[in-house]
Amino acid sequence: MKLYYCDVLAPRKVCAALKTVLKLPVEYVYVDLGKGENRKPPYKAINPNGKVPTLVDGERTITEADTILCYLSDKVGADLWPSDKQRQFDVMSWFSWNAQHFLRATGGLYFEYVIKDRYNLGPADPAEVEQALAEFRRCGKLLDAHLKERKWLVGDRLSAADISVAVTLPYAAKAHMPVDEFPAMRRWHDQLCAMDGWLDPFPQR
Repeated sequence: MKLYYCDVLAPRKVCAALKTVLKLPVEYVYVDLGKGENRKPPYKAINPNGKVPTLVDGERTITEADTILCYLSDKVGADLWPSDKQRQFDVMSWFSWNAQHFLRATGGLYFEYVIKDRYNLGPADPAEVEQALAEFRRCGKLLDAHLKERKWLVGDRLSAADISVAVTLPYAAKAHMPVDEFPAMRRWHDQLCAMDGWLDPFPQR
């Protein structure tokens, strides 16, 4: 298998899962977004959307990080993608909630403070930051309430939902995410941080 990735948010989900839980033999292929390699014909032939990550497993090509998480988990019978239908629906619900709500807030702060700094795109935009912080706090209340009496997002075991929803939180300090306002969220992420590879998921280049 080959995983085409860059050290940014979406591929971080897959790299973290591989390093912390799945431990699968994967050939990592770095796609340099700064050089536009994701927009060039060789990569677009693999992923016409021009995004990372992409997994190539024999004749099968899988795009979108959440789908790759579930595919790899299913491939080895891991519980990141649960075997029972109800937990599968719960995981998918969290994928959708994250994509439509939480990631818009955390991803906005990540872009303003991390990506702009990395690619010299200028200072953070105060209006964008204010909007993202408001959404973070709105979503944070919901997430914190859900986690108050739970160890993980779905059932009593780590799932792909945890990896997907928490993917931005390792950047919380640099991206000025007010995680400490939400004790259950902080405790939940501290559990992930205790796993070898969560804070340093990308392969050495």
